[in-house]
Amino acid sequence: MSTAGKPVRASETSGTSPVAPPRRSRLRRGTLALAAALALGLAAAGPALATGTGPHSATVRDWQGWSTAQAGSGYGSDDGSGYGWGDGSGYGSAQGSGPTAQAATAAESAGVVLIDTTLPYQNGQAAGTGMVLTSGGQVLTNYHVVHGAGSIRVTVAATGQTYRATVIGSDEAHDVALIQLTGASGLTTIKPDTDGVSVGSQVTAVGNAGGTGTLTAAAGQITSTGASVTARSEDGTSPETLDGMLETNADVQAGDSGGPLFDAQGEVVGIDTAGSSGGTPDAYAIPITRALSIADQIRSGHGTSTVRIGPAAFLGVEVGNSPSSGDYGYGSDGGDGYGAYGGYGATTPGAQVSGVLSGAAAADAGLQAGDVITSLNGHPITSADDVSAALVGANPGDHVDIAWTSQDGTQHTSTVTLGASPVA
Repeated sequence: MSTAGKPVRASETSGTSPVAPPRRSRLRRGTLALAAALALGLAAAGPALATGTGPHSATVRDWQGWSTAQAGSGYGSDDGSGYGWGDGSGYGSAQGSGPTAQAATAAESAGVVLIDTTLPYQNGQAAGTGMVLTSGGQVLTNYHVVHGAGSIRVTVAATGQTYRATVIGSDEAHDVALIQLTGASGLTTIKPDTDGVSVGSQVTAVGNAGGTGTLTAAAGQITSTGASVTARSEDGTSPETLDGMLETNADVQAGDSGGPLFDAQGEVVGIDTAGSSGGTPDAYAIPITRALSIADQIRSGHGTSTVRIGPAAFLGVEVGNSPSSGDYGYGSDGGDGYGAYGGYGATTPGAQVSGVLSGAAAADAGLQAGDVITSLNGHPITSADDVSAALVGANPGDHVDIAWTSQDGTQHTSTVTLGASPVA
């Protein structure tokens, strides 16, 4: 199905996906579409494919830019798994900022950082943007930029200084995260807007377009101040609705997620979150007042039904929907993602394991790539989305039961102790 012209999440990754990749570069949030996105024990996947609601709705995709992975190293063999990945090389993200963008000015770069993450599975990488809130290194970004990360590296755009970072807390439902730079001091901060914007207001979206490590700026106008979009992960899982979004015709690109949407006075009115993948530019930003309120809640140290303080529970598996009989996997052929065909997929309903992190709960239980999870925490599993749903509310240290079917058809059960996510 063509997705040209549909907004997508604005961060960029390179990694693997257990579904056939789209035939054009995609924009994304910062985690693997369904694989590493579900590595966390919670409903950790950021939204992507979506059906909007209201007059300013849209179909949304996560910002999937699989750019710099190792071409040709996928699993395109006839092994019966139906998963011929190409380590991300099939996506080939847009390397550039789009026709209406230009290099960000010094004023537009002040208080803005470039975020690069590594993912625990398949040597995945992701890129996005963030905004400095405190001189001591608290940075605001989208949750989907850091979600599923094993490590986070942040570069201050104005100085080139690089820091490691950890997640203080996050609100997945509203796609906001607050991270802390290690050892930072004396940083320039962004200036939030207090007046608000209206339809027709001039705005500029700034971010790490294309994940190139250089900030670009794209000018536009506000087209709605109350847009609603329902987003799902790249494979269509983990639906999530974002309401009251700022909509703009600024040409937001892959890698811009978490970056500032400036007004004409150079004040930040929103967080760049989703944008069009082709056709007429159509992008969405979280209002800055809402994001700052969430950041204050995180700082308080008191979690809510949506705000999590500290690490999430971690099962340590990379999963995808178990393909039906006759489904094919796709291997990399060095760039377009449509190389060698894999084998026919498994027929056992559930969530198929595509990767297991050494030392994590799933590995300790004996799960291996190719196994199919059929039950978790007392909930039947029929899809990848069910894995995260079954562990909503779980915490590190919780004991949960898991059942799975191995590749030879043998059924297994075990009780595992959930770990803590490496970063987010």
